[in-house]
Amino acid sequence: MGITTFTQEFTTPIAPSRMFKALILDSHNLIPKIAPQGIKSIDFIEGDGGVGSIKQTNFADGGHLQYLKHKIDALDSDNLVCKYTLIEGDVIFDKIESVVYEVKFEASSNGGCICKMSSEYHTKAGVELKQDEIKQGKDKAMGLYKVVEEYLSANPDVYA
Repeated sequence: MGITTFTQEFTTPIAPSRMFKALILDSHNLIPKIAPQGIKSIDFIEGDGGVGSIKQTNFADGGHLQYLKHKIDALDSDNLVCKYTLIEGDVIFDKIESVVYEVKFEASSNGGCICKMSSEYHTKAGVELKQDEIKQGKDKAMGLYKVVEEYLSANPDVYA
């Protein structure tokens, strides 16, 4: 088994605590509401959102994905960090064992934040992932972050 790591970051004018609450703590309620064309629902299969919880993201009909399951490995609300693992889904599991994500929201000098993300792809023996194989998923994730940013900009009292 090999490990391929990708990192990325983006800046947003939204305060780090608001982004953390929207994207991590309350994503199961917010995301299906503001992005129903892509995500039908996010449900807890085990737990209530804390460490050890497993949540299933159910995608809207007609896409190339139907669902993904993630397990929350670490959740640090004081430092605005979440680590979670993609443990099941109907995509690329012929090539990977799991994907470990870490997301951190840091304050920026303008009152907004820098969102730092890393993804560790644990591949099956003999498999090498290429950047373009990962790009589509990364682009969709970034699109979702932008939708949340726009929603929070338009609703300044939400998650304040």
